[in-house]
Amino acid sequence: MGPHSRLFVCFLLWGSTELCSPQPFWDDETERFRPSKPPAVMVECQEAQLVVTVDKDLFGTGKLIRPADLTLGPHNCEPLASADTDGVVRFAVGLHECGNILQVTDNALVYSTFLLHNPRPAGNLSILRTNRAEVPIECHYPRQGNVSSWAIQPTWVPFRTTVFSEEKLVFSLRLMEENWSAEKMTPTFQLGDRAHLQAQVHTGSHVPLRLFVDHCVATLTPDWSTSPYHTIVDFHGCLVDGLTDASSAFKAPRPRPEILQFTVDVFHFANDSRNMIYITCHLKVTPVDRVPDQLNKACSFRKSSNRWSPVEGPTDICRCCSKGRCGISGRSMRLSHREGRPVPRSRRHVTEEADVTVGPLIFLRKMNDRGAEGPTSSPPLVMLGLGLATVMTLTLAAIVLGLTGRLRAASHPVCPVSASQ
Repeated sequence: MGPHSRLFVCFLLWGSTELCSPQPFWDDETERFRPSKPPAVMVECQEAQLVVTVDKDLFGTGKLIRPADLTLGPHNCEPLASADTDGVVRFAVGLHECGNILQVTDNALVYSTFLLHNPRPAGNLSILRTNRAEVPIECHYPRQGNVSSWAIQPTWVPFRTTVFSEEKLVFSLRLMEENWSAEKMTPTFQLGDRAHLQAQVHTGSHVPLRLFVDHCVATLTPDWSTSPYHTIVDFHGCLVDGLTDASSAFKAPRPRPEILQFTVDVFHFANDSRNMIYITCHLKVTPVDRVPDQLNKACSFRKSSNRWSPVEGPTDICRCCSKGRCGISGRSMRLSHREGRPVPRSRRHVTEEADVTVGPLIFLRKMNDRGAEGPTSSPPLVMLGLGLATVMTLTLAAIVLGLTGRLRAASHPVCPVSASQ
């Protein structure tokens, strides 16, 4: 093999499979890895840098993309200068440049980044004819061997394999029974009940991860950007719903690092007749060996001690919950989304975080909530009526007896008796 190896990236865009190259094959005579058709994106993992080559016919439709619409990594590194006649766009960056992320596994050093195609309207036009696309890129270097002394064979992983690995991070948010033993089958509640929610990430063969609930909002529809809304979790893990007259809180300790459970006192929106809500939470993960901090935490407000306390980690990571200064709040991110402002790359990384919605939660009104004139108000009125009737009856009886006595006295006069001589 040559001193370097090539990482061929095959990717899917919006359900299209046209960009996937046919199955590559090995030529035993030349020991060169040759795909039957060049892919649209090709990565060469070198000893100190990675070189990305992008076909200008990125979508395979014959419409060429503009190099200015391509960037590499979170730092938006620009491509190398090239002539307009070139059919490809090239990037060459160091392994530690452009915001590349290094992950150390048991067997390899993994450098990951992403290629972003973000088309902008040309000239005064307000339309686009190509799609936005994001291509994850990884270079795997085995930890065994002396990298600086001789050429090594980095582990090449086609993008379809990378996608398969990333898809193992499945985020979920479920309603649970009160004892947390099983998922709640009926999403019906009454005001005064407590909803038990369980957030979880299924990591598959991924390295161990710890899950956090970054922020949660409750809305009347599945669209979490609508109004009215009620913030349940904010400021990167502060369960602010527990600050009011509710007892909402995270459950401690966790059953497992990839699971986080919490309770929310059931409520409904005032001045709205709809009896259901949806809860949308932004979930994210960190390596399990990373100590929780102000941006990655799970804090509940304890009314008994009048202070915030974390599920795990140092106690002082929750102090910012009282001030509301733990970074950009979930509400601010929510408003940015509604106003069309760009969302930071860290919140779009689908392999590390996701928005998950549970609902609808349906509220059944109690019998005594139907009004003051309902069945619960009838017994006092009946008792009052019976008491008044009894008093009136006794009063009439006394009057009748009094009149009867006087009539009898008037009909039998007393005659004087004369004495005989």
